[in-house]
Amino acid sequence: MTFEIHKNGNHTLVKVNSERLDTNNAPDLKSALVVISNKGEKNIVLDLSSCTYCDSSGLRAVLVANRLCEDAIGTFILCGLQPDVKNLVKISMLHTVLLITETTDEAKDLLVKKENL
Repeated sequence: MTFEIHKNGNHTLVKVNSERLDTNNAPDLKSALVVISNKGEKNIVLDLSSCTYCDSSGLRAVLVANRLCEDAIGTFILCGLQPDVKNLVKISMLHTVLLITETTDEAKDLLVKKENL
């Protein structure tokens, strides 16, 4: 299975279990994210710690997740970026738009802080 999806209290964690997020699996990720959003989830954490490569279709899937959470007045957090993927996010200037953490635990802590504001 390319993705693991876990509902965790105030958010849903989506872990990509592939070294690549590209044209082969990004459409499936987008579909999964839309289904999660349609079920009423407004907070999504996307864990890319297994991904060492991401292309433009992978970035589009990330942006879809961000838009879905924004539309639901929720929070999208990207975490576990490997060096090449982190570079791509920076080159694309997405680090200025997205919430990014190193680990899923940091993402959970950030969600708790945001809820308590």
